[in-house]
Amino acid sequence: MTKHDYNLSRRGFCLCCLGGATFAATGGWLSPAETFAAAKSLVVQIREAAAAAEITTTKLRGGISAFSGSGGNMCVLVGDDGKLLVDAGITATRPRIEKALAELGPQPINHLINSHWHFDHADGNEWLNSEGAMIMAHPNTLKHLTVATRVEDWDFDFPAFPKSALPTMLMKGDEETLKHNGQTIALKYYGPAHTDSDISVFFQEANVVHVADTFWNGVYPFIDYSTGGSIDGQIQAAEANVKMVDDQTIVIPGHGEIGNKKDLIAWRDMLVGIRENVAKLKKDGRSVEETIAAKPTAKWDPVFGNWAISPALFTRLAYEGV
Repeated sequence: MTKHDYNLSRRGFCLCCLGGATFAATGGWLSPAETFAAAKSLVVQIREAAAAAEITTTKLRGGISAFSGSGGNMCVLVGDDGKLLVDAGITATRPRIEKALAELGPQPINHLINSHWHFDHADGNEWLNSEGAMIMAHPNTLKHLTVATRVEDWDFDFPAFPKSALPTMLMKGDEETLKHNGQTIALKYYGPAHTDSDISVFFQEANVVHVADTFWNGVYPFIDYSTGGSIDGQIQAAEANVKMVDDQTIVIPGHGEIGNKKDLIAWRDMLVGIRENVAKLKKDGRSVEETIAAKPTAKWDPVFGNWAISPALFTRLAYEGV
């Protein structure tokens, strides 16, 4: 199967689609908090757009399909044991997610894995639990969902989730293995990366892995420093992903198109290169504004700099962590 056989539409990349106008208007020169707070909260914009978003289903292999269109990319494993989902999307998209799930077969929904705590990956927890899904996650996901959590760079306070939306099955260590529909499903905690709660979900027999927001294919990422993320953590996760896969692995990113090992390598090299450039400028005494003006991301902008996380904003995020 070639990459183009399982491309996902970028329509699923809500953060980019909705943020574009704000970044175009500001030029990306505002601080992250100022940019995300501009006009209506980006979180509110994403939820409103999800109410009308289409869901695109891409069948992969081994009974696994990917959904794009509801916040972060989701995936579903279908078989006689029932449906297992990775990530829950945004609640407002529920009718179209239900339709997409029904089109894959009549099996009940009985398992959901949260890749991390962010709302565009866990917002649908409550309704999926009401359909019968037991929710599994890393303990740090439960930690953030149980209490009010503020993301400074989004200038947004997330309320605690209701009890019915909380994970009830927690990883007992950094690795956990499940069996479902003939697949051995390996869960692995990255340590602090995009947040402090990120895990990968590897369907071993199918050789398909969901790495969530440790990989944003073809776009610069958001890094959530408020809940344990860092540029160095993103790089460490990128290194782990490259080592985890082979040339035949199908890689589902948190945002962007379905990828492969070559895409993971390009992503890692971009992160490493920009971090080195920004760190050197900061060490030389450049302010964040001077660092942005030096365009340390220029080499990678044609590929990664065309969506919501602009080169200027990603430079700020990198600068914060070096």
